[in-house]
Amino acid sequence: MQKFIVSTDSGCDLSKEEAARLNISVLNMSYTIDDVIYTDTMEVPTLHKFYADMKNGAVPKTGSISIGEFYDYFKKLAEEKKPIVHMSLGSGISGTYMNSIQAKEMLIKEIPDLELILIDTTLASAGYGLLAIRAAEMRDNGMTAEECATEIEKVKRNIEPYFTTDDLTYLYRGGRVSKTGMIIANALGIQPILELDYEGHLRVCNKVRGRRQTWAKIASIIKERSVGPEKQTLFVSHSNCSELAKEFAEYIKKEVGFKDIYYTYIGTIIGAHTGPGLVALFFEGIERDQ
Repeated sequence: MQKFIVSTDSGCDLSKEEAARLNISVLNMSYTIDDVIYTDTMEVPTLHKFYADMKNGAVPKTGSISIGEFYDYFKKLAEEKKPIVHMSLGSGISGTYMNSIQAKEMLIKEIPDLELILIDTTLASAGYGLLAIRAAEMRDNGMTAEECATEIEKVKRNIEPYFTTDDLTYLYRGGRVSKTGMIIANALGIQPILELDYEGHLRVCNKVRGRRQTWAKIASIIKERSVGPEKQTLFVSHSNCSELAKEFAEYIKKEVGFKDIYYTYIGTIIGAHTGPGLVALFFEGIERDQ
């Protein structure tokens, strides 16, 4: 019998099938296009259409999970009478985590013995999908909710994320680069290398001209910052560019020496801000910078 519930939101970019296989409960987030509300289904056919629509000019918008949505979701989970460990999209990116705290405060008044541990992962995409998988493994290996949460808190800022893309158009829309910077970079083939800081804020850490030079720079960064890559699985997320992601990941695996590669799609919530063509890498390394 499982001792506790592992929970997260769909920004973790695990597939619907993988979450079900690992018995990870997921609160599906939502987004809007032209004022029509859609649910993040975590299904690949939906993602193909989503990114095709973006290429055709659609501008999706996302928002935090509301307090009410969290209240209803946690109340339903509480019916199982088990402790809950919930891992949220990083607070440096979204207000979702803060809303989960308020929902918990409301629910505890109704269910005083509720055991609900909330974790601000400080991560996005498969960065905290990785943590959700680890939490499920800890649960299945007999750890308690408290032990699992302690371990996740200890390791979360050692999960290193690096992102890059050939097209800055969508990062411009999200306010990550200026219009002039986007035009010049796209014209000259300059690719940004993005990372998350200690608190989970997205920032540009390098700008490199040319795809291969960008990959080489990322490989050198990962060599410097990874810890025991020969024992690690490299987590790779991509926004509808699977062949590019595979080529990039195999290059990094060879250069750095990772044991294995785990692929996921970047879902609609993160993808709404990155657009198609972005690849993200996640691995365990030294603690992220402030």
